[in-house]
Amino acid sequence: QVQLVESGGGLVQAGGSLRLSCAASGIIFSINAMRWYRQAGEQRELVAAIAGDGTTNYADSAKGRFTISRDNAKNTVYLQMSSLKPDDTAVYYCNADIAIKIFKLKWATYWGRGTQVTVSS
Repeated sequence: QVQLVESGGGLVQAGGSLRLSCAASGIIFSINAMRWYRQAGEQRELVAAIAGDGTTNYADSAKGRFTISRDNAKNTVYLQMSSLKPDDTAVYYCNADIAIKIFKLKWATYWGRGTQVTVSS
């Protein structure tokens, strides 16, 4: 019913930049918060989040280097990453709180399948 598809990952040298995109599709009634997570080992960590009103939050590791934004008309969230470091190497996942309406409104949190970001030193 709802899909999140990430794109924009790849291989970049340290100090470089990448822009990740995540598009939501399906029978979407509304989207509230949208987030980017990353996973390099066993633990998945929150990198950045943007609320429905545009309020943003960042992990300490992302502050000053990453910018999260959204285009509500396109149901898309972006993560602009700059000054990338080898420690940023991970699979990046997007996540969103989405409402669908089939007879009644139902909210749920959906995940994308991830996009690999590799930063070489």
